[in-house]
Amino acid sequence: MPTAPQRHALVVGASRGLGLVLVRELVRRDWRVVATTRRQDGELQESAAVSQGRLTVESLEMTSRDGPAALRERLSDRPLDLLFVNAAIDRGDLPIGEVPTEMFTEVMITNALSPLRTLEALRGLVVPGGTVAVMSSEQGSISRNTEGGYELYKAGKAALNQLMRSYATRHGDDGHTKLLIDPGHNRTRLGGPDAPLLPEESIPLVVDVLEAQAGAPGLRFLDRHGETVPW
Repeated sequence: MPTAPQRHALVVGASRGLGLVLVRELVRRDWRVVATTRRQDGELQESAAVSQGRLTVESLEMTSRDGPAALRERLSDRPLDLLFVNAAIDRGDLPIGEVPTEMFTEVMITNALSPLRTLEALRGLVVPGGTVAVMSSEQGSISRNTEGGYELYKAGKAALNQLMRSYATRHGDDGHTKLLIDPGHNRTRLGGPDAPLLPEESIPLVVDVLEAQAGAPGLRFLDRHGETVPW
């Protein structure tokens, strides 16, 4: 019986939370994974140590202007079937009129600008028919913004979604599947202790979506069940 071809992924932002669980799930499904972190210790390195070579760890400060390009040079001999960018910070529930300018700038750089700059720097590693994906959120859906709160976080995710649409328009003929993924409200440092979902419950569903969508053209904004999230 022929052996299934090896699949290769790069997950940016995997030191903890959803990114870490995503890496572990991909490895569990026999993907070969490169995962990035800003610090060379912790649970990601522990997972790499027991992965039998299926997981390697690279350093990346995603908000650095030159970091993603340097990573691309280090990985130039590793074609990717999946490039997944995961990054988000939250600075609390302030009305937008009370948000300091430096806080607004920090959130927009981390949650919107840096993920797209990282995609631009690394997209050349993705093979024809491969997938580029970004962790988004239903919070970035303008049409579903019908409850108050977390205005800056919502604005950052909406900006991310809009930039991803521009990216997809500019690279519409590159043959890559393009996905924005809403994993649901998960119990992480970002999502808080009262969130209804555990990453270990939601991320396997996210990986199901990634695998099912592989090879599909165009850009989709999907939840963990593969359902379309309205823009």
